[in-house]
Amino acid sequence: MRYIPTTALVIASALAAVAADQAPPKGPHAFRKILFLGNSITRHGPKQDIGWSGNWGMAASSKDKDYVHLVTRGLTGEGGPAPDTLVKNIAAFERGYGTYDAAAQLDDAAAFDADLIILAIGENVAAPTDAASKAQLSQAVVKLLRALAANRTPAILVRSCFWANPAKDEALKTACLEVGGTFVDIGALGKDETNQARAERSFEHEGVGAHPGDKGMRAIADAILEGIANRQQRKAQR
Repeated sequence: MRYIPTTALVIASALAAVAADQAPPKGPHAFRKILFLGNSITRHGPKQDIGWSGNWGMAASSKDKDYVHLVTRGLTGEGGPAPDTLVKNIAAFERGYGTYDAAAQLDDAAAFDADLIILAIGENVAAPTDAASKAQLSQAVVKLLRALAANRTPAILVRSCFWANPAKDEALKTACLEVGGTFVDIGALGKDETNQARAERSFEHEGVGAHPGDKGMRAIADAILEGIANRQQRKAQR
């Protein structure tokens, strides 16, 4: 018998309680299409000069062990179809959010018509130094999410930085709440060195090794799945 994560069972239970007129698409999960937006933790292609040969979330040991694939699997029920996914690295937004044109850069992501958007950014963002720069970051994230949602009402989940930063995380949370999303705080994970890949195996590049390893990726996925389950339970109780 295939193992089904506890969080997936919680989600299935919550969905079963939803009234018939609010029922999601058939199956044990609520989502047909999931858009993952992030940075190297979400996906990074091969880069020989830093010793990275994968094309998935850095630095999971294999594709199926990064958080994207773990979350997707966690939202796939026994015998049911997996949600369609689109995975985008938007590190360019992190480094230049003040002038980033989401409509032009992410037209394919908007056209994907996701009913769940997972935003996992912040690590490459310069930390805001005052209230004005924090507000600028927050509003840039709001603008990004609204451009992706267009005139639809997808579920939105935003996670905090893996390497916690109060100013960045507060800006991300503010933006998330403004668009009616679910915020997931994973800041404690980066403080636990056993969640870093270098605790599991050796790397020639220190930066790669500091990324979440298999344990860290599993912890990120579990936090996201729990956030989704909690959202579904709140929705069912309305």
